[in-house]
Amino acid sequence: MNDIHLPSFKRRNKAAPVANVEVPKPDSPTVDVLIVGAGFAGLGTAIRLQQAGIRDVVLLERGAEVGGTWRDNQYPGAACDIPSNLYSYSFAQNPQWSRGFSGSREILGYIHQLVDRFDLAGRVRFNQNVTGMVFDEAAGQWAVHTAGGQTHRARSVVMAQGPLSNSSWPAIPGLETYQGHKIHSARWDHAYDFRGKKIAVVGTGASAIQIVPELVKLAANVKVFQRTPAWVMPRPDYAAPEWSKTLFARLPAAQTAFRELLYWVHESMAVGVVWTTPATALLEQLARLYLRMEVKDGWLRRQLTPDYRLGCKRILISNDWYPALQAPNAKLITWPIASLSPGGIRTVEGIEHRFDCIVFATGFDVSKAGAPFPITGLGGRQLDQEWSRGAQAYKSVSVSGYPNLFLTFGPNSGPGHNSALVYMEAQIDYIVKGVARLLGEDLKVLDVRADAQKAYNAAIQKRLARTNWNSGCKSWYLTDDGFNATMYPGLATQFRAQMAHFESRHYTVDRT
Repeated sequence: MNDIHLPSFKRRNKAAPVANVEVPKPDSPTVDVLIVGAGFAGLGTAIRLQQAGIRDVVLLERGAEVGGTWRDNQYPGAACDIPSNLYSYSFAQNPQWSRGFSGSREILGYIHQLVDRFDLAGRVRFNQNVTGMVFDEAAGQWAVHTAGGQTHRARSVVMAQGPLSNSSWPAIPGLETYQGHKIHSARWDHAYDFRGKKIAVVGTGASAIQIVPELVKLAANVKVFQRTPAWVMPRPDYAAPEWSKTLFARLPAAQTAFRELLYWVHESMAVGVVWTTPATALLEQLARLYLRMEVKDGWLRRQLTPDYRLGCKRILISNDWYPALQAPNAKLITWPIASLSPGGIRTVEGIEHRFDCIVFATGFDVSKAGAPFPITGLGGRQLDQEWSRGAQAYKSVSVSGYPNLFLTFGPNSGPGHNSALVYMEAQIDYIVKGVARLLGEDLKVLDVRADAQKAYNAAIQKRLARTNWNSGCKSWYLTDDGFNATMYPGLATQFRAQMAHFESRHYTVDRT
């Protein structure tokens, strides 16, 4: 997207709050844009707003530093399963990636570089945990409340807290009775010494397959509790040669071309991942061949073979998951967990497994059937109630009845085959267009029409019915009753195309 240059715009005078909606006095001046979260999405939005000439921007970050998910997920082996050159912003490329697939510390370093490179430090307010938001209809402003009792006011708000920002302990009976050490993958205890200990890992998803290979190097015994096996593919990782770093630094167009190549390679995977096609069967055969080559024991192979279509759940990328499970001190447990006990884990066949420490590599509060905190819109409507049966939005960004509010990683914007940052960039550039119109025309209200939102979501759900995500397996993409509020049913190219234009006719405005 080309930079957007706006005419100068006036700040609207405050008006009295609407009756029956209590809006506390602000603790700071009203800003044009308030961003909730200072991770990838929040910082990227601030950068693009700044490049568009919109500089009255504040970011509220609940932590003590930037980074979001990559700040919180610093467990052993943490890394991205998308190539580094694609898991970064096209408008802020990094020629110095050390590997094809970077670890979490290097990704966090890149995020800090964004702050320095675009001079964002002065815009971030740390230790500001947002607990609720209320739209002041009379003033056309949002009042944003924090856990510390502060109230911030803004002409517009961008929700950039991330879909996996809130971790939680899984709902397992007896969780509080366990007397050993507990660690969640998103709140890693770096002080705990695993050497010589008996360790349990609950979960076999994207975090577990990175944690387990590291733990088997240290612990006396590691038991991995699997509910459902995943389709696993090898990761084509490599150490980036110095000549490529030099080339990308001196000739940015070369890195852009390489990024474009990676984009289209991943885009081509959609044919087999998003929909069931002959390519799906081919990818399944390749995954089975990889499993057969890596795991020699027939019974273990059977335990690790999925019984659902590839793509229905997240495909995992790893070179050391299968070797780790076959280490002498590792064992895969496929009996379902009945409960935790004071000494460990009881499985349904009646066996108690005793451990010094249990690592939970599962459990996130994904906002697919509710808001992350109370959000009050027009007429006192509550987003949590409206999303109780499944989150919905227009183009994943705007929600009818909640004016001047924009979402990143909103409903049905999840990718299954390409980089999340490709989708995020498209959303951010759309948001910038919306904010530009709100401020450039000095609007009081910019609200997507309910009929436009309804038509958009009806089309999305119709398309989702034909995807692998809705083919029958149980995954975190779906609500308990099977509603898919998470994934986008198409190519990243299609998503980018729909976000390229701000459809003003689908919004109502109020200039009074």
